[in-house]
Amino acid sequence: MEPKDSLPFSDITKVPGHYHASAMAARMVEGLGFRYYWATEGLTEADLAYRPSPDGRTLGETLEHLLSLSEMVANSARQEPNVRPAEPVRLGLPAMRERTLRNLELACDTWLSAAADDMAAYDMQFERSGAKSSVPFWYLINGPVADAIWHVGQVTAFRRAAGNPVPPGVDWFKGKPPGQ
Repeated sequence: MEPKDSLPFSDITKVPGHYHASAMAARMVEGLGFRYYWATEGLTEADLAYRPSPDGRTLGETLEHLLSLSEMVANSARQEPNVRPAEPVRLGLPAMRERTLRNLELACDTWLSAAADDMAAYDMQFERSGAKSSVPFWYLINGPVADAIWHVGQVTAFRRAAGNPVPPGVDWFKGKPPGQ
């Protein structure tokens, strides 16, 4: 099934033929991308205003946070620092969705083409007020990637509560789109 919007991750049924660190890292991000793709497919501008509680983020604010997490993942793949404080990015839904998915695609493509044991080169780098620091790649997994998976689940729950559930028929286990 060719996606109507040509964005990545609508279907992740093709899997790497080998198991090594860079392929595993890429597959984790593919799983995130697939979940994000379908959690955001068919969202409307009205959905973005849904807020589950008075002190919680709106669905739109959650998507903005997901975009910032995807920037951290992409920056790791680019081997570029995450500059703090980060400038807020304000985009409409289609542009925000595409940018988030393209950030994840960049990371997947980078890591799929990386040498099997080269993941240490993709440590997370930070820059704040000219001072630079880094943390091992492991923190990208339990930090931004795990956080993004958590928030994609929130998007799914928020949109269901707002009356616009995820399109039916997505095979989350095999990474298949509806109808395939």
